[in-house]
Formats: sequence, C-alpha cells, structure tokens
Amino acid sequence: MCLAVPGRVLGVEERDGTRMATVDFGGVVKEVCLEYLPDLRVGEYAIVHVGFALQRLDEESARRTLELFEDLGMLQEEFGDPWEQAAQAGGDELVREARR
Repeated sequence: MCLAVPGRVLGVEERDGTRMATVDFGGVVKEVCLEYLPDLRVGEYAIVHVGFALQRLDEESARRTLELFEDLGMLQEEFGDPWEQAAQAGGDELVREARR
C-alpha cells in the first residue's frame, strides 16, 4: 500500500534546480520533492505521497494522523522497520547492541 503520510520539514535545499526537503515522518526521515509546494518552510508539515509534498497540513492534524498510522502499524508497513533498515545498511552489530 502506498499512503499519503504527513511529515515535518527539517531542512530545505535546492539540488540541480529542484527544491528538496528532508522530512521527518514520526522518526523516519526521507528526502522529498517540494516542486508542488515551493514555499514550504522548515518546521511546517505537509502530506507527502510517493516522494512529493502535495499539501500543507497543520501540526495538530499531522500529529494525530501519524499517531493513528503508528497505532495501526501503517507506518512500519509504509517505511519498514528502521532498526532492520539500519542493519541492512551495514550497522548489524550496532543495531543489535542498541536493541538490548
């Protein structure tokens, strides 16, 4: 399933003529294209789908939605287990140690 997930903008930069943002989705951080919301700023929230910020969202709505998605296990389904991803990226030993 591919969800439209709310996220908080942590940083904004231009890469090769494209406005990009680092976005936090309840602990999972991803790169997102801002071409549809070029005036989105650090600290603001947006609904993101398939790597594109599509609509600005207020903080309370974003938090409630993220909590609901997390309770339903939908964030893990969408983004995977961040510990498992770190292990696959080469940090197996560190991940095992952190989980203890």
